[in-house]
Amino acid sequence: MKISILGAGNVGSALGAGWAKHGHEVVFGARDPGKNVPGPNVKVLSVAEAARFSGVVVLAVPWNAVPDAIRSAGDLTGKIILDATNPLLPDLSGLDPQAQPSGGEKVASLAGVPVVKIFNTTGYPNMADPDYNGERATMFYCGDDPNAKSIARGLADDLGFEPVDAGPLSQARLLEPLALLWITLALKQGFGVNIAFKLMRR
Repeated sequence: MKISILGAGNVGSALGAGWAKHGHEVVFGARDPGKNVPGPNVKVLSVAEAARFSGVVVLAVPWNAVPDAIRSAGDLTGKIILDATNPLLPDLSGLDPQAQPSGGEKVASLAGVPVVKIFNTTGYPNMADPDYNGERATMFYCGDDPNAKSIARGLADDLGFEPVDAGPLSQARLLEPLALLWITLALKQGFGVNIAFKLMRR
């Protein structure tokens, strides 16, 4: 599958490396393609060129860069967006009150195409390795388009996550605070980044 990742930071780089290992063809879109190269043999294009490359566009930029990234992507008709962003305040103390009712729904309103909120509830080390002693970390996702959700689920499974459908895109209102909880536990409560959420069943 062809995948376009907008953003060549830690999250985008980890996702791209994982998918490339599974045979997916990945390109990155960056504001400055010559400067933002996440690794050797990695194709970095302008945001518009990357968005044109495939029907699956992963949004992995800082929250304050989201409007510009979507605008720079150009016509997104016929594509789906996998939204890995979180509307975090700069000091990580909470969520941006301007992102109402959720960041995922804001992305959908800006892009005008199907959006799946996914890859936002954990840190990039888990994108690279979601295995915990033989248990797969849970990756929650939500969206309104069944086909887009099926693609998202498959890509999460490829990375080694246990994908769990959390419902419609409005559930991003719950997944984004869950991301903030992970950040707080990892960075402020001293647990470190090698932690992950797991949905237990019996």
